Amino acid sequence: MAQALPEHLAYYASPGIMTNPGNHADLLKGLPGDLAGLCRVVQGNLLHVFWAERYGVTLDDEQKSALEIRPLAQKLARLRAQDDRPILVEKALEKRQVGNCRDFTVMLCGLLRHLGVPARARCGFGAYFLPDHFEDHWVCEVWNAPERRWVLVDAQLDSLQKLALGIQFDVLDVPRDQFIVAGKAWQMCRAGVARPEQFGIFEMHGWWFIWGNLVRDFMALNKVEILPWDGGWGHLTTPLEAPLPDEAQLRFHDHIAALTQVGAEGFEALRAAYKQDERWRLPQELLIGERT
Repeated sequence: MAQALPEHLAYYASPGIMTNPGNHADLLKGLPGDLAGLCRVVQGNLLHVFWAERYGVTLDDEQKSALEIRPLAQKLARLRAQDDRPILVEKALEKRQVGNCRDFTVMLCGLLRHLGVPARARCGFGAYFLPDHFEDHWVCEVWNAPERRWVLVDAQLDSLQKLALGIQFDVLDVPRDQFIVAGKAWQMCRAGVARPEQFGIFEMHGWWFIWGNLVRDFMALNKVEILPWDGGWGHLTTPLEAPLPDEAQLRFHDHIAALTQVGAEGFEALRAAYKQDERWRLPQELLIGERT
């Protein structure tokens, strides 16, 4: 008989509101049991919005509208409406659902949890997109049972992207200095070993951008993987152009940054901090749409 998982691993081995396949679990039949195979399944169903032209695909507004879909169940419903074959079947490029790094991550996370493998989405910054810059990015963190450690997996990076970016590391075990979780980015800037303006995307950078990703990472660790641009409520009400947080805010942000990086011993504190503060809750009008 298989040994039961510890509480913190069991929590991440079951789906949350965004990673539950819902009524479309039958599309997940025949999934491979290895990480490389699962990443190929994700890549065979999704097309990154910023890379589409590199694959020779011109996107229209209807295709781009898929970016607004939060939960996996709704993503699978949209995939099924276009092609009702299992997601194990690789789709033609122009038939793939448009997504971004968050979508690749959430789909891989959902597939792993469907298989009973502990997995969690992580929001932070990639060091492998631009020189001397940490780009807004999401990856999946997967429990490696034989080695008893969490590994970072970038499901977005297929052979074309790895070649274009000159990736030399294993994308199934991304080095921790190549993907910086948001809490670590916050701590690096607080310690003066990195500059806040190095973290962001496009024209958006700085302290409040890092805090926004820290909020997303904290919520993802509580199995609520929101969109990269969600905001205007709870802990995401501060505009990006705001000045440096005041001392009280800094202490709170330092605390949340630390919570996102603790191991099993900090799991209860992480969950308690989420449960006890209503400002982490997804607004009801958004939740209604997630329960389909």
